[in-house]
Amino acid sequence: MENHMTRFSTVGRMIFFLFLGLCSSCAQEPDFDTVLQDFKASAKANLTKDIKTFNAYTDRPASDGPFNPGNNEAFLVKNTPLFICTDSTMNEVFNYRFWMMLKHLRDYHDPEDNKNYWVYTEFYGTPNHASRSGAITCPLGQQFYDARWVKDPQYLKSYATYFLKGSGATLQQRENGSFLTNLSRPESHHFSSWLINGVEAFLKVHPDDAWMKGMLPAMEKHQQVWDSLFTVHNPGSRTNGMYKIMDLYDGMEFSLSAVEGLIASDGPFSIYTKDNWRDNYLGWGTTGKVANSAAAKKYPEAFNGGYPWFYLVRPSVNGYAYGNLKSLADMYGKVGDFALSEKYDQRAHSVQEKTLDVLWDDKAKFFMTFTAGDNVYGVRDFEAQVRESVGYTPWYFDMIPQENHEKYDVAWKLFGSEKGFYNTMGMTTAERQHPYYNEQAYAWNGRGWPFQNSVVYKAYANYLRDYKKEVTSSDKQLLMDYVVKLAAMHGTGEKNIGEWYIPSDGKEFGGVKDYFHSTFPDIIISDLIGVKPKMDGTLTIEPLLPQDAWDFFYLGDLVVGGHTLDIVWNKDWEPEKDGDQSWFCVWKDGVLKIKADEWPIRAVIEDFGK
Repeated sequence: MENHMTRFSTVGRMIFFLFLGLCSSCAQEPDFDTVLQDFKASAKANLTKDIKTFNAYTDRPASDGPFNPGNNEAFLVKNTPLFICTDSTMNEVFNYRFWMMLKHLRDYHDPEDNKNYWVYTEFYGTPNHASRSGAITCPLGQQFYDARWVKDPQYLKSYATYFLKGSGATLQQRENGSFLTNLSRPESHHFSSWLINGVEAFLKVHPDDAWMKGMLPAMEKHQQVWDSLFTVHNPGSRTNGMYKIMDLYDGMEFSLSAVEGLIASDGPFSIYTKDNWRDNYLGWGTTGKVANSAAAKKYPEAFNGGYPWFYLVRPSVNGYAYGNLKSLADMYGKVGDFALSEKYDQRAHSVQEKTLDVLWDDKAKFFMTFTAGDNVYGVRDFEAQVRESVGYTPWYFDMIPQENHEKYDVAWKLFGSEKGFYNTMGMTTAERQHPYYNEQAYAWNGRGWPFQNSVVYKAYANYLRDYKKEVTSSDKQLLMDYVVKLAAMHGTGEKNIGEWYIPSDGKEFGGVKDYFHSTFPDIIISDLIGVKPKMDGTLTIEPLLPQDAWDFFYLGDLVVGGHTLDIVWNKDWEPEKDGDQSWFCVWKDGVLKIKADEWPIRAVIEDFGK
């Protein structure tokens, strides 16, 4: 059993960077290519079988676009990466999620510019809080990270263009009875997102410098809207210049940090107290009561349909801003505009410094939420004393400085603690030890949400790979434990992904079925197996799998940088022989490039994208 993952940049006993023709043993090697073809055939057959199974599901929302059970098999076989491992549930969920994604791929004719776009929806149909196309900005980051592994890049290019250059970037969000807003803003900014960072993540898989260069001015404008409408403007405030958002427009309505801020407020929000907040701010069933209250009638501008107009400075939205700004810096550097690259790098650094200075609480050992310092109503610059899963967002974007990351590492103790976010069936969204913890209400007070699983699991994987000096077997096992539970939550029979689950005893997801608001293939590909393409064409593969998690896995037919990537880990390449016959192998375009006969492995191909 291994006890650490050695880094490529350090001197260690377990580094393997072996090209075809080099071998660490003089013994006769297995026929790697034949075994690869066997795995590939098995995974493809499994995918085809699963598609037929999924297409036979009844009582499911109809597809939102042109692909449906009558014509989706050819698309999926052509565009879905292949994956198979010892865990049959993991295999089926991986395939199911690509099937589900395709149900949300909609072809949309935009009457504003008379152009056609591909978009991904979140809910089925066109809800009131969606853009005119039906797409919703809240899951944009999640959708780009998962759908970037679809082999054909045209769909995400079109989706990005719609929200950056199409009517999604110009039309104002509709005012209606659902998700009312007092703030006029484009549909592209109805909810928080890390769209620009998602575009960069997509371009690491499907590089296109010419397209990127043409899109960068639109990405700048996108960020400028965040800067102008969603930053605190109060020079005397501690949170001045930081990014703010309402719970509702962060996609996380009814959070405990908002509860604490509302209770601490006077004026119209004095309606919220320690004794009655559950009746007034705990799910959509409570807002109607507030809408009919004396406070709402006296201060109608303080409420939207009974929902408080109350901004928070959260680790989530400030992490998203950092990710977007850093991606602008990276992409401008890639196209050779070093002046703009430096500008956005400095701006990202400023957001980083403010987040570390203001939101990190040395006593709580966590990134906390403040109320906005320019709120019209309610308490300002108030720090909520509750640890929420959004406090892990900075690691999602590698926002923690390397030089003193140990100061912040302590936050991860709660990730595996039953006092913190660890529960029987999955991760909670608020710390379990908080007196207001509640996983039963339709809120972010503890109930599990796949959206947050996707953010926090990547954040944890980044913490292990990019910061932790010694990654132990138990570190990896904790990630694996969470991912296994997430896979199991998709159901023991028919697979499904919904909006939420109950972390203590839930057996399946609740809410809308086949719901595109989170990731799973990216968790397997990028976080567990550790496939990390970079903008310079370098490809790193660094699994965080516990050594004994699976007897084998095959991940292949991945299109990265225009090339095909295949990866095989197999503990027993030659079953007829005694002893350990384990190998880890990587192919580029069918040519074996890396092979290692021990574990752990950190494989690097510096010119994969060339």
